[in-house]
Amino acid sequence: MKTILILGAGTGGIVTAKEISRYSGNEEDITLVKILVFEKEEKSVFSPSLPWLMVGDRKPKQLYENIKKLNTAGLEVINGEIEEVDPKNILVKVNGKVYKGDYMVVSLGVEQVIDHNLDKFGYNFFSLEGATQFHEKLENFSGGKIAILVSSLPFKSPAAPYEAAMLIEDYVRSHGLSSNTEVSIYTPEKGPMEFAGKEMSDELKGLLKGKGINYFPDHQVTSVTENNLKFSNSESYEYDLLAFTPTHRSPSVIRNSTLAGKSGWVDVDRNTMETKFPDVYAIGDITDIPLETGISLPKIGVFARHQAEIVAHNIGRKMDNKDPDQTFTGEGEYFIEYGKGLASPAEIHLYDPSSPGVKMKEPEHLGHWSKWWAEKYWFFKNF
Repeated sequence: MKTILILGAGTGGIVTAKEISRYSGNEEDITLVKILVFEKEEKSVFSPSLPWLMVGDRKPKQLYENIKKLNTAGLEVINGEIEEVDPKNILVKVNGKVYKGDYMVVSLGVEQVIDHNLDKFGYNFFSLEGATQFHEKLENFSGGKIAILVSSLPFKSPAAPYEAAMLIEDYVRSHGLSSNTEVSIYTPEKGPMEFAGKEMSDELKGLLKGKGINYFPDHQVTSVTENNLKFSNSESYEYDLLAFTPTHRSPSVIRNSTLAGKSGWVDVDRNTMETKFPDVYAIGDITDIPLETGISLPKIGVFARHQAEIVAHNIGRKMDNKDPDQTFTGEGEYFIEYGKGLASPAEIHLYDPSSPGVKMKEPEHLGHWSKWWAEKYWFFKNF
């Protein structure tokens, strides 16, 4: 019986586990493939919906499920901190116990770090707690300056700060606070989602401008105090309510392992997602995949999902003594929330240098409902 070790139960880890389970032939009381998922958290949070939580369009309990609900025939979730990863021998140590596998899929995402004492003055909206607390403050907000701060690069879900800003503007307007409220984004990026290409970046800037949102690119924060942000370009700005993205880095257990590349993230074959170690794969935010443009593949959930499907399929073929026959092509689709029940569909083609990178449509109701359905289907399918 083969054993699959899946490190992390975020988007990529869950999809990998479910897909392998679906193809395994496992049934109740019959286990043909053993699938072990290692996860330190007890809640599985659907992160794409956190901007909705910030403005009260979701309740916290609508955005998570207990990770143990993933358990099924042949699939077991093991809660605990991963202490050591040995890719050469396909071993992982968790809670003092060593597990041996035939295949390993690393999907540990990012480690969030709070710099500049940001958590003393603002809210990390990349967490369930931070997005909830921001909404509580927003409910009692009577006007002033709202700042959305990207604290460092890279960060996952690159559309999230822009979605948050546009949804907050929508909230402010609908609550009659537009006349005495400013919404501003401060980011080290040269343009919104700069990986997407100039055309889409300019289109997104146009959406922000049309909503009256101030946009400050090339602003790397250097210090934060109560009601004040200072940047490396010597600029400083006042704020009354602050939401921020934390620093993102590769988890320490990976940085301290032989899986880590020079960047600290995991280097993979960009088509198969296999690492330099045979039968060991890495997917999603934990990877570093350079593109022809000189930047790295952005850390977007839709990529983690597609990579997981491909890796699960190819592992299944290997277990059947067949050659892998699927590859990741750097393509995907996602939806950028605009407010007013609208969202812009965006098609991504990042492996093809002749393509525009990302092509975004105008905000539409169908885009919003597609994003709504993606959330509902995620919980229905997996839990």
